Amino acid sequence: MEMPRLLDGRLKLRHLVLVDTLTEQGSVVGAAAALHVTQPVVTRGLHDLEAILGVPLYERGPRGITPTEFGTAFTEHARAVLAQLTHAARHVVEIADATRGRVVAGIHLAGSNLLLPRAIAHLKEDHPLVTVVVREGTPESLLVELTAGRVDVIVGRLSGPGTEDTRRRALYQESIRVVAGAHHPLAARGNVSLEDLAEFPWIVPGTETVLRQELESLFAQHGLDLPANRVEATSFLTVRQLLTETAMVAALPGLLGMDDPRLVTLPTPLENIGHSVGLTLAAGRRLNPATQALIESLHTVAAQIEDA
Repeated sequence: MEMPRLLDGRLKLRHLVLVDTLTEQGSVVGAAAALHVTQPVVTRGLHDLEAILGVPLYERGPRGITPTEFGTAFTEHARAVLAQLTHAARHVVEIADATRGRVVAGIHLAGSNLLLPRAIAHLKEDHPLVTVVVREGTPESLLVELTAGRVDVIVGRLSGPGTEDTRRRALYQESIRVVAGAHHPLAARGNVSLEDLAEFPWIVPGTETVLRQELESLFAQHGLDLPANRVEATSFLTVRQLLTETAMVAALPGLLGMDDPRLVTLPTPLENIGHSVGLTLAAGRRLNPATQALIESLHTVAAQIEDA
């Protein structure tokens, strides 16, 4: 095929925004709602973009659209361009007023109760006018946000080495504990086996997470199925409330709820389940001053947590 001419004036910025949104939403209806336009506008824009590129970007199905190989590749490049434009605008603002800035931190369960809050407080001591935006989500959704430039840094569990698009920095090691409400029937027991816990309802992370897979493997090693009576949740506020008001149990990072008198750690060994907590950054992207300052605060607080 001939090389598409993307600089002849036909390709618009709105086309990049469109393909980013279509891939994220997985449907024309969802993309139209997210962009606050009608479905015909989205369909027409997609047809225009496919005509410019000369390839199909999505396969249509009864449940929505799925990116083709071309669509996946073009989405990655579109997100990279949008991310660079976002950071260019912020860089100009920061040059105009060096005392101000903005950093968007993505967070999932690990690091959400101590590391990030303390790092933000540490940052604010020296940079009171820097705005910190915290976005909670699953690791997968946050990676999409990071790639698209809508998140500057992700704080949480490091499930593996960096990729072509990301780089990771470990901050400290954290174990996983079984946690329950202080009123739980097993709270006073000196030894609680996994078999004992299988009789109670569980709060578990989503199927796409590494911790969920590790829990399923652990139960299988003991000849058990993951309890059918379960709730899937990653919001610590939701998890904590369920633990304090019900007989549910959850496998959580050790620092979560450590100083909460309403929660107890049950003496149940979780063999070989632990992880590194750290940062995930976009590879090759220049860090703005606000992001760099937050990263420095995260390193400082992580060292304090390890010492403690």
